[in-house]
Amino acid sequence: MIEKNNRSFLMKSHWRKRLAQLMANDNEDGVAGEVSVGKRLQALRLEIGLSQRALAEMSGLNFNTLSLIENEKTSPNVNTLQQLADALGIPITAFFEKVRENNRICYQKSGERQKSSFAHGQIEDLGGGMALGEATPLLLILDPHTASEISPISHSGQEFIYSLEGQLSVSIGKDVYKLYPGDSLIFDAHMPHYCENAGDTVSRSILVVSPSDLEDRAVTRHLLG
Repeated sequence: MIEKNNRSFLMKSHWRKRLAQLMANDNEDGVAGEVSVGKRLQALRLEIGLSQRALAEMSGLNFNTLSLIENEKTSPNVNTLQQLADALGIPITAFFEKVRENNRICYQKSGERQKSSFAHGQIEDLGGGMALGEATPLLLILDPHTASEISPISHSGQEFIYSLEGQLSVSIGKDVYKLYPGDSLIFDAHMPHYCENAGDTVSRSILVVSPSDLEDRAVTRHLLG
């Protein structure tokens, strides 16, 4: 059987799924990238160190059938995909996510990152879709005299903020921490918090969000602005 930690490695949290969805919507060029189900299946299998024969036995599929799917010589039906998803311990939608050319390294040039805009600024995905465990590195950009959220939020896990440009005030409970370039802050995110740019220029900060609960939906409020 696949160990629980290997299965969870393939699972995306609600936070990661919502972030990916918003980034995809905001960066759509009008032409959807094609997804190879066979290559995606192979990538998922290799990530947890399973051989084709082992997965065939676990899923109840014929070894030759599995080989044909991965080599894109046959297209699996929904029932077959569900068998494979159950064996891998992942949602069936995981087969339709785009495969990276190198899923262990993400190099991004400035200006080429995926981004999502909200009312008074935007966030950019510094991880390019990769995560540091469940931690997600983002670039938070706030317009002058605006806040990141309408009201304080709280969620599981921790957050880390590093100020790059301008000034950023972070309210945590009843305390306010003013960050200038080079200043940093890390805190337990269950305490009500929000960020505000009280300055006259745009602020830019690295924000790392790391929820500890995979199903925590409160953390997605960071994406609403």
